Amino acid sequence: MKKFAVFGNPIAQSLSPTIHQMFAKSCGELIQYDKIEAPLDAFEDSINHFFADENTVGCNVTVPFKERAFAMAQHKDAAVCLAKAANTLMLNPQGELCAYNTDGIGLVADLNNSGLTLAGAKVLLLGAGGAARGVVHPLLSAGVTTLHILNRTVEKAQAIVNDANNQHVTAVSQQALLAQYDVVINSTSASLSGTLPAVPDAILANCQLAYDMVYAKDSGSTVFMTHAAKLGAVQQLDGLGMLVEQAAAAFAIWTGKQPATAEVIEYLRNR
Repeated sequence: MKKFAVFGNPIAQSLSPTIHQMFAKSCGELIQYDKIEAPLDAFEDSINHFFADENTVGCNVTVPFKERAFAMAQHKDAAVCLAKAANTLMLNPQGELCAYNTDGIGLVADLNNSGLTLAGAKVLLLGAGGAARGVVHPLLSAGVTTLHILNRTVEKAQAIVNDANNQHVTAVSQQALLAQYDVVINSTSASLSGTLPAVPDAILANCQLAYDMVYAKDSGSTVFMTHAAKLGAVQQLDGLGMLVEQAAAAFAIWTGKQPATAEVIEYLRNR
């Protein structure tokens, strides 16, 4: 049986085992997928022990270990190099650790599922942490022509711009914002504490889609989504679809099979 796991600390809340078991069933794969709470001071040892099993295929990595997973890998793709953090690991045939970041792939897939056209779109990204870093490369690959990053510390946003080295990405202040964006993406964790990111109301009022990378666990709407809806944003979406889509991208990397996601998203929504 093929073995997989998700590593984090804490990890009890993870939906990954449910998601990947549903993928496996739909794709005809028999898998074992565990949650592993790695000690904060022994993550690398935990990963090495996990991959020492000949049945192990790959794993997911979540907070606070994504940067350390990136550092462990011998092979890294373009998205993971810009993110400087990995959420997916696997061994190649030579036994070398390969790192990927599928968060941005998941975001782009979920935005496409919403009916939005990213080619030529103007996007405002709120925040400049690891979550923001992870989605820049896939958004650019999807054809976004304007990607503005708004962060309280402009220097942090500028660091992402410098690493991206792409004319379509710019760090902006509130005074330099456009009058209208197609999508406003909240990559901050503000919704987890019931607060809002610092963005002018007019920006949310004029956008087609207000997207919160945090997913709504109970009410169906995050603080950011509710605020955007009241201001007049045409559509609001949380990050549950992104969570499932990034998992689907990881599953495809490991197995070569692309699972359907709509039923999984619907199941988790109604759970």
